[in-house]
Amino acid sequence: MEIESGDIAAGVTLRLLARADADALSAAYVDNREHLRPWEPRRPESFFTGAGQRERIDGLLRVFSEGGAVPFVFQAADGRIVGTITLTGITRGPFCSSSLGYWVAADQQHRGLATAAVERVCRIARDTVGLHRIEASTLLGNTGSQRVLTKCGFEPIGMAPKYLHIDGEWRDCRLFQRILHDRDPAL
Repeated sequence: MEIESGDIAAGVTLRLLARADADALSAAYVDNREHLRPWEPRRPESFFTGAGQRERIDGLLRVFSEGGAVPFVFQAADGRIVGTITLTGITRGPFCSSSLGYWVAADQQHRGLATAAVERVCRIARDTVGLHRIEASTLLGNTGSQRVLTKCGFEPIGMAPKYLHIDGEWRDCRLFQRILHDRDPAL
């Protein structure tokens, strides 16, 4: 699958994750550990190391090669990774859907990066990956992500009690979806 990199906003490029990103991604997670804590699962210490990220990236790239995920990074002009966005759980057939997850570094908030990235990934999901819909979830109090999703054409479809284990607790989430097209799924 050919996916082009491109600038999304404020000098930040959206591109596919690469194995060579392990140390930069590790640094990004270390720098943003407290910023992400309320929105992410608890992570083992190894997650915050280059070796831990290499292992994680290898797994994501294997799933990408099998057609089950598309992982991206946000790369700043200075080379730092300042966020990620990933389509996961890609399902074909009559469902033709995926889940979307993303984060943006604390020092890059309120610059339009998440909105621009979500829009770009939705176009890629429709035009390159061939998906019919994308779903996303947010914690009930994550109004920032809810605004991003709404701006990008996602509609709320419900609330899921105790949906994700985040920061040490099962948390309720608001569910969203965006319909990308109404074509028949590829046979």
